[in-house]
Amino acid sequence: MNNTTELFTDAEFPITSDELLDRYGDEEIDLSNETLREVLERTGPETYENREDAEFAVYSGVSDRAIGRKGYSDRDPTPLGSPHGPDQYSF
Repeated sequence: MNNTTELFTDAEFPITSDELLDRYGDEEIDLSNETLREVLERTGPETYENREDAEFAVYSGVSDRAIGRKGYSDRDPTPLGSPHGPDQYSF
């Protein structure tokens, strides 16, 4: 499955997690290289009212294999005292 949003295009909502697993459980999620069954088993039983809810469940249930470098963020500020931070200027 190239895109999680393509996975539930023909599903009828509301739908339970068990029904999703019966229908799509063996589909592989490229994001994390796992099956939908492996992902949804982490989130527990649920009834999804719409496709968006089911997609969010997949995104929240993928393992850490779905991320790049663990612990890395280009949005975190440079720690105080780090020699790799930007030069400080006083005005």
